[in-house]
Formats: sequence, structure tokens, C-alpha cells
Amino acid sequence: MDTYAFDTLVIGAGIAGATVSAHLAPHQKVALIEAEEAPGYHTTGRSAAIWIQNYGPPDVRLLTGLSRTFFESPPDGFTETPIMHRRAVAFLAPEEQVAHLDRLLNEGIGLREISVPAMRELVPALRRGYAARAAIETDAFDMDVAVLLAGFLRQHKAAGGVLALRHRAGRIHRENGRWHVETSAGDVYHAPILVNAAGSWGDEVAEHAGVVRLGLTPKRRTGVVIDPAPFLPADWPMVNDVDHTWYVRPEARTKLMLSPADETDDSPHDVQPDELDIAIAVDRMQQALDIEVRRVEHSWAGLRTFTPDRSLAFGFDAMADGFVWCVGQGGYGIQTSPAAGRLIADLILSRDPGEAARILPTIDPARFAA
Repeated sequence: MDTYAFDTLVIGAGIAGATVSAHLAPHQKVALIEAEEAPGYHTTGRSAAIWIQNYGPPDVRLLTGLSRTFFESPPDGFTETPIMHRRAVAFLAPEEQVAHLDRLLNEGIGLREISVPAMRELVPALRRGYAARAAIETDAFDMDVAVLLAGFLRQHKAAGGVLALRHRAGRIHRENGRWHVETSAGDVYHAPILVNAAGSWGDEVAEHAGVVRLGLTPKRRTGVVIDPAPFLPADWPMVNDVDHTWYVRPEARTKLMLSPADETDDSPHDVQPDELDIAIAVDRMQQALDIEVRRVEHSWAGLRTFTPDRSLAFGFDAMADGFVWCVGQGGYGIQTSPAAGRLIADLILSRDPGEAARILPTIDPARFAA
């Protein structure tokens, strides 16, 4: 076996691991270890990413807000392609969801109510009688996930970081103050700090390392692409009901991506869509939008992984020295990635995390130690 020494090892080259390593690599010798043959193969590469300030629990919303400046003005050399494209988010409230709309309007940031006729001007396919009331969040935007991931990996490499693809972590143990990771490629990487950014495999990585699992739950989310002709949806907002039981968003200008917003408990694997979930997605969409679905052009599924309380789990393990958690992003990993990566780097480098310090008690993995 060949053995390589580093200051920090990061397991998982999805958006979480790539962002952490990009923030650490200018200051440390960092290895980014990935089981698959390409970064972002699982959840990151299957994300329908849109930045929404009013999405997720308070800890997520804070990191979402702190990430905005990065998306608007990425550092020089990060990318030659824009990361963001303006896209409003529309909320439809059938009669049974009106009280939930009032709560959303009271608690949300940058939301305003609009009339149902005004909403129909934005979304001409809206069925009459579906929505009793409606609201819109105009200050949202699509994100190009491939551009974002490539930019962080470019930063990692430019700062001297190592990317080890097709290196599945096997035996992990701590010896003489260093974590040793034996990989499927026959190499051993070791460092004082080990960052677990393995997404749905986060608890499995912890178990390999002899660290107590947090109780992460991967949940399947289904996506479907259809042709909504004769409608041209390129300038439509993303549309969902207030209770988030379905949503649609424009895809490739002339197509629509729709989802039943499913959260089916699953296991870490290369997840595939279920035919029932595809049918549910079409049915829920058609209750709200008068769109004929002639055929499903493409479908896929991804895993969104949550902690038991659905808040993030970022920081040092309560019992295992040098073991850092960066998991539990659910469906919020892309929109929080710049601030999340910086926060993990701040904790490892003993820097002041600034405004993000407010959420440290909420996201501390030690809350699950009991």
C-alpha cells in the first residue's frame, strides 16, 4: 500500500466536500476522497437547485443568506459562466392551505401576496378553482450546479489539493493522533483531521471509523421532465403549493421539471425513480395546472439526507478526536454551500465564524450524543 500524509482528509466529493476542501486547501494540505469515478455523482449531480431564502429551518436560512453574495459575485477565476439566473417562486394555496399561507407570509422574508388572476398571468396553465389565494417570492434564482461544483474543485486543485477518485473509504482508524483511511484503490491516507462529508453515506463512514452514528435518514426525491406544449414556460416562476406536496420549474426553456416533493425513507445507494412516484408527480401537477402529459421524457431520483431533528450537523464529534461532521443538508446543500464550507473551515482552522456563530449550538453534532 502507498501511504500519503495530509493535514485534513475530506470524505465525499459532492458539493459539501468540495466546498470544505476549497476553503481549507489554501491553508492546509488537503485530500478529497471520493468513492465514485466522478465528483457529485449522487445527490449533487441530481439536484434541481434554486436559491430560496424561505426554505428550510432557521440554521439553513442563515447559511442561505450568507451564501448569496458568493453566488452574485464569485471570486475571480471561479467561473466564466454565470452561476445564477433570476427565477421567482410562486406559492399556491388551495382552500385547505390558506391558514398555512398566512403563516408563511407572517414568518417569511421578501414574500408578498398576489391575486389569483395575477398569478394566472404569470402561469397561464393555472386551473381555475385550484388556488384560493397565492403569494410570490421574487428574490430567488436558479443555480447552475455543475458550474458551482467545478468552480470549487478548481479552487481546491489550484491551492494544491488532491482529488482521489475511485477511492472508496474502507477501514478507518485513529493511531498516534492521526486518522488513517484505507481505500479501495489500495492507498492509505492519513491526517489529524477527518471531515465526514459523505452525504447519505455519512453514518456508514462514521461506523467504519468507530464513531457513533447520528441517525441520518436518506429520503428519496423524484424528478420528472415533460413537454408542456403548447405552453412556453421559460419565464414562469417555480410553482408549488404552500404545503410543498408538489412543485414544477422550467427546464431547458421549453420543458417542465416536476416533482411530488417526495421524502421516502431509503438507504444509501444509487437510487432510481419509482413508477408510482412518477405517476403521483404528474397527478398532483395536473390538479393545479391544465397541462396534458403525453409522455415522460426523463425521470430520475436522488437522496436528501436529514438528521433526526432536520437541522444541519456541522462540527467536531463529541467523543472522537479530530472527527468533523458535515452532513444533514437535506435539500439545502447547494444553496448553503459557500457559507457552509467556510464555516467548517473556520472551525478546523480555529477562526472566528462571524455571523454563522449564532447557529453553532443548533448544528453541533454533540446534541445527538445522549
